[in-house]
Amino acid sequence: MAKATLTSSTPPTRKTAAAARNRVIAGLSLSHIQAIVGTLAGLASIIGVAFSLLQVARPADTGELVTIVQAAGSSSSITGATIEVLNTQDALVATLTPDSTGRATQELKQGVYVVRVSHPRYAAEARRIQVAPGQTTEIRTNLRAGTSSPVERAVNNGVSAVKKALRF
Repeated sequence: MAKATLTSSTPPTRKTAAAARNRVIAGLSLSHIQAIVGTLAGLASIIGVAFSLLQVARPADTGELVTIVQAAGSSSSITGATIEVLNTQDALVATLTPDSTGRATQELKQGVYVVRVSHPRYAAEARRIQVAPGQTTEIRTNLRAGTSSPVERAVNNGVSAVKKALRF
């Protein structure tokens, strides 16, 4: 004799889905729930250790320098500038280029630095800064129209002196 199987042509309803969920929940024993909670707690603990190790891996004597380069008198950013970070002995530590927002970042050891910002179409600007460990030092540099080339400045000053002497 052949076995007959019954099939339902009606799709599962919310009641049947809720009943199935209740059966699963009712089938979980207290020990199963404790195992799940224990596993989740263990994962959270491992993730916490991983994040704390990342903080330990970062040197304790470093800070971050954030330089924002803008045109003087406006909030428009300047791209294509050169940011030089020098130590107190005028040795070059880093050379940075700002992104499209005029921002550049660099991690530095704690200490005193000179940050020099230059651009061919703007006058250069230099600042002395202090980088503290675990801190972010942010400087905003507003470049004025002019030139940062020493040769061009010398030529312009020479031309100005000749004009004054000849009374042009």
